[in-house]
Amino acid sequence: MKAEQPSRVLVIGCGALVRELQEVVARNGNEHIEVECLPAIMHNRPEQIPDAVRGRIRAAKARGTYRTILVGYMDCGTGGLLDRVCAEESVERLPGSHCYELYAGAGTFAGLQEAEPGTFYLTDYLVRHFDRLIMKGLGISQHPELLEAYFGNYTRVVHLAQTDDVRLAQAAEQAAARLGLRCERVVTGIDGLGSRIMELAGTATVEAA
Repeated sequence: MKAEQPSRVLVIGCGALVRELQEVVARNGNEHIEVECLPAIMHNRPEQIPDAVRGRIRAAKARGTYRTILVGYMDCGTGGLLDRVCAEESVERLPGSHCYELYAGAGTFAGLQEAEPGTFYLTDYLVRHFDRLIMKGLGISQHPELLEAYFGNYTRVVHLAQTDDVRLAQAAEQAAARLGLRCERVVTGIDGLGSRIMELAGTATVEAA
């Protein structure tokens, strides 16, 4: 009798996407999809992401319980190194350079960049954790002189909002003010992320080790 093949899907994602990834799974009733995330603070050290993702992929393969393993990262500043890991491990990742492009859509994001190249982007996650990831994570809280070094060439903040939440909108305004920048808001929702996850979950496969 032929052994039953695993049917579950694992998404190894960025901690900055965890809430949205979980919502995508819940919204579509996909109980066979699991989400496992690495710490979002790794975006401050993107060179650490590829090896960390590789470790999670290999651990998941060793469990032998997944039909499909997906990487819920874009390139995320790894300079193609994450793509190398995905190729070597025969898995797919989310398309694009970063989550800003995925959330906004390639055309909208390109328009924002063309209109004002000196734009610093915040997602809902980054707004919620602005102090920890930006002010403390970049050392600005301890060394205020770094604010000019990091943000002196920026002219605005764009809050790419996954939810139409007034409190988050206000928090984004406050975050921008702390950086000395004006704030604009674009409500993106999570449809772009959701459609990509569902597409990859239906087509990408990986053999368990």
